[in-house]
Amino acid sequence: MAHDHHQHHEAHGHTHTDLDWAEQGPMLEAQAELYTPAYEQVIAWLAEAVPAPELIVDAGSGPGVVACLFAEAFPQAHVVAVDGAAPLLERAQARAEQRSLSDRFSTLSGELPDVLKKLDRPVDLLWASRSLHHLGDQQAALTAFGEHLAPGGTLALLEGGLPARFLPRDIGIGRPGLQSRLTALEEEWFGRMRAGLSGAVSETEDWRALLTAAGLRPTRTRSFLLDLPAPATDETRAHVATTLTRLRDAAPDDLTPEDRTTLDRLLDPTDPAGVHHRPDVFVLDAYTIHTAVRPV
Repeated sequence: MAHDHHQHHEAHGHTHTDLDWAEQGPMLEAQAELYTPAYEQVIAWLAEAVPAPELIVDAGSGPGVVACLFAEAFPQAHVVAVDGAAPLLERAQARAEQRSLSDRFSTLSGELPDVLKKLDRPVDLLWASRSLHHLGDQQAALTAFGEHLAPGGTLALLEGGLPARFLPRDIGIGRPGLQSRLTALEEEWFGRMRAGLSGAVSETEDWRALLTAAGLRPTRTRSFLLDLPAPATDETRAHVATTLTRLRDAAPDDLTPEDRTTLDRLLDPTDPAGVHHRPDVFVLDAYTIHTAVRPV
């Protein structure tokens, strides 16, 4: 899938096939590294309920940053990074090798959920981080995820949370409330993305109900905060610039001329009011995780 826990803030205007994943790889890796503090919190929380998984699958792993975090946190486990983008899986394997994890790390290329049929044994912990909503029939995909769990195995689903914020409401240029308007546009883009998926089925996003309908027993739900306050590091500024560039370029006709001009200024590396220089840039984001267990 190579999608959402690495492109959390993407405008959802791209399909899986119209991106150059080799070109996208470094950016996706940098974003996941920036979000590592949040992922480490999530993994520690999962370890409370799943202390000793033998097989962990990252369903939609992208370049493997989070898959490697799982391998480091669970030294007894074998981790499989699953994705449909071969260039990203190459980065994942290289990352595992750099961290001396390759004896417990492998990759599996193919589209979810059918690719999971290639696994040679049931999964103890299946991590699906915003990959589910890129599948047309989310209920059918959840059911398939559950069927690949070992009895007593856990599905950890990252869906929902809050829109990320990078800037104050009034940034001193343009009309105040720019990020709120961008968030509203993202919701529209997301709806169009979902409607355009093959076999798209409209579902009420009651994740616990969907997990129950998949034959699983919901167990816990918790949200995790990423708080990178101002003054921002260079890595944070680069992430904000990349995200705002995607939002500006995703559907330019949907932006008002004033907001487009404001975004151009924010993204101009020579403009003192841009995100490369201004002192009030930050990242505040929240991820929501839902867990469910396959009954024994």
